[in-house]
Amino acid sequence: MIGNILLTTALISAVFTIIMYYLTYKGYENTLGLARIGYHATAVMVIAAAVILLHAILTHQYQYKYVFDYSGSGLPTGLLISTFYAGQEGSFMLWTLWSVIIGLILLDYTAKRGDLEPRVMMVFTLAIAALLIMVSPLLKSPFHYIWSQTDFLDIKYLNPSYLTLPSLQNYLFSDPNSNRHFFQISKDSYAALLSSGITINDFIIQGKGLNPLLQNFWMQIHPPMLFIGFSMSAVPFSFALAALMKNDYKEWVKQSLPWVLAGSMVLGLAIMLGGYWAYGVLGWGGYWGWDPVENSSLVPWLVSVASIHTMLVQKKAQDSNGGSRFVKTNLILSIMIFVLVLYSTFLTRSGILGDASVHSFVDPGMTVYLFLILLLAFFAILGFGFIIYRWKYLTEHFSYEENILSRELALFTGSVALIASAIIILVGTSSPIFGQTVQLSFYSDLNLPLAIIIAIINGLSLLLKWKTTDGKDLLNKSKFSLASAFVLTILIIVFGGVHELMMILLTFSSAFALFVNLEIIVKVFKGRKNHLGAYVAHTGLALFLLGVIATAGYSKEQQVELVKGQKTKALGYELTFNGYKPIENGTKYAFDIEVSKGNSSKIVSPVMYISDFNNSLMREPDILEGLAKDFYVEPLSYSDGSENSSSNGKKITLKKGESYNYSEMVLTFQSFKLPKDAMAAMASGSKFTITAEINVKDNDKEFLLEPGIEMENGQRKSVPAMSKEINLRIELTNINANSGQAELVISKLDGDNNQPASPKEVLTINASIKPFISLVWAGVLIMAFGFIVSASRRAKESTL
Repeated sequence: MIGNILLTTALISAVFTIIMYYLTYKGYENTLGLARIGYHATAVMVIAAAVILLHAILTHQYQYKYVFDYSGSGLPTGLLISTFYAGQEGSFMLWTLWSVIIGLILLDYTAKRGDLEPRVMMVFTLAIAALLIMVSPLLKSPFHYIWSQTDFLDIKYLNPSYLTLPSLQNYLFSDPNSNRHFFQISKDSYAALLSSGITINDFIIQGKGLNPLLQNFWMQIHPPMLFIGFSMSAVPFSFALAALMKNDYKEWVKQSLPWVLAGSMVLGLAIMLGGYWAYGVLGWGGYWGWDPVENSSLVPWLVSVASIHTMLVQKKAQDSNGGSRFVKTNLILSIMIFVLVLYSTFLTRSGILGDASVHSFVDPGMTVYLFLILLLAFFAILGFGFIIYRWKYLTEHFSYEENILSRELALFTGSVALIASAIIILVGTSSPIFGQTVQLSFYSDLNLPLAIIIAIINGLSLLLKWKTTDGKDLLNKSKFSLASAFVLTILIIVFGGVHELMMILLTFSSAFALFVNLEIIVKVFKGRKNHLGAYVAHTGLALFLLGVIATAGYSKEQQVELVKGQKTKALGYELTFNGYKPIENGTKYAFDIEVSKGNSSKIVSPVMYISDFNNSLMREPDILEGLAKDFYVEPLSYSDGSENSSSNGKKITLKKGESYNYSEMVLTFQSFKLPKDAMAAMASGSKFTITAEINVKDNDKEFLLEPGIEMENGQRKSVPAMSKEINLRIELTNINANSGQAELVISKLDGDNNQPASPKEVLTINASIKPFISLVWAGVLIMAFGFIVSASRRAKESTL
């Protein structure tokens, strides 16, 4: 109850603050102090509400539905704290909490810069008020009592000593299909508990717990950082509207730029922390899957980075001659950052991507859905309404022409490429709204040319001068970087096996950017070190791109069956499955695999267990991390030997390019092969055969076997492929056209299908090598450090 009272009071205080700041803006002299008191009261109320929620979580107060739904008594303290933002209500609460704290810093910042405070804080508090409406008792408050709405609780969460009481029997139900028993929690059953002298916390002794995918160290850091980034996105929005209100565009870029830099750093780092979590937990071996939820955060980050570069142009123009360039662009981009964050929130919180994303929130209900739409529409109309209102003035006073060889045009071109990338991702991410989905190649294919342009401009813009550059001078300054990039690209082509034209171009452009920035860092380091930020950030981006090239295009993977105690070769390593051991009080099982190469030997321990949370098999990969490559092991299944194989052969499923070890042979599925007239034959019902090309490597010899499926009039008939030389029979039993997978049965022709004389334990894993993935992580950290240095420099300049 007190939590809801605090949040409601905070909302009233926020509205009061907005009114007081508006009156101050209109010239009232006695309202600024009241506005500050109102804002501080808002902040105190929100912080107090957050403390109460955290206390409720840590003390397992399951009378709150949110605490019951997302936390559990067996969680360690760190994970228990992370349940604060595991659900919709808590994540909005965290966003609100960060916003009021950032607002306190912003208030102090703007109070020291002329008449900025009333206009900026009025808009920023408006954003906070919108968040407070979201966490109000009418919508997604985390302080709703569990009995306020009728629900059915599994009796495993309840104190069994009370379930036999006669007064509660009317609220107990059984599901004969699942053989589970439930207690109906409602206002009536709550009254029955109270009349029996039972408190709700004595009755409910356990919460549902935390999703096992979220039970990871990095999930304790990634969401809080993401919401700091979201909160900071409202700052450039507020500065832009403040400038439009005053119709003065001289100072706002200088004042807003450090906030945009800091916000971009936080949001970018948070996004890649999510990527690191996905890499280490989800088991698919990647850090980016173009998931709609990932994309929806990436889009505002791309726009914020684009705005940094056009803001620099405007600031430089103002510093040099008092003029202004890209004023309209900067205003629009500053507004877009926050609007896109709200759009991201709508996509991930409305449930509209529930079928398209692995970690979208569930449908929050029609009321919240409509409020999210209103929230998005309100701030979009507010921002762009001001732009339209001032458009004539902006057009008349701010126009420009650029020399083609100027840093201004290069920065603008880079920003256009970033915005184009954001638009592509936005279109693909939004497609489920219109009942469509795009393939992952949509993002990769369209962004690859843009990445090449961005990498080239990354280096080129730093070699160009402001206003105009002499061509010969540019060529002379580029010689070292061009030659070094050319040599490095050749080395990567020869030793890294990069042969695709577009990847070669991206390699060269990234290497060019890397050497340009390193050369400048060496020169600048001797002088003004606080000017290093941009070059450090650009160096990080170049390293990141080189890491992406290596991991995205040249990772190798292989599915391997490991028989306990037997050595198996895979991807140049020798693997030995030594058995498993229970961990974490027997709730999980760690599988020890010895990974050997030459004289080096290490142990990896991937984990599998059945989660009580969702009764599903969970798999946790393990990684041998190295500077040049990671060896990534994802457990797929374990058998104690009774089902290792059968007299009918071994059933396996392979994707294109995947390999499988069978009786000292390596089988690799290369591709499907269809006859040219397959579509016509399918339409007419005539006979045709689809085959799968399977490369079989036996010692030094290779064989190509092509099992097929013969189709005629809708009937299917398997056509196995056999080789007497290697005593092998392969049958194609099914084709999954959507995933490109082939389902096969492999066996020996002589009937000896490696049936073990005695049961053998078999662990099936997916092993993969991720070359130079360390460059991805190093690039992100270096980029973040560069942002910090730049933000520090620009913050000092904003006071000049």
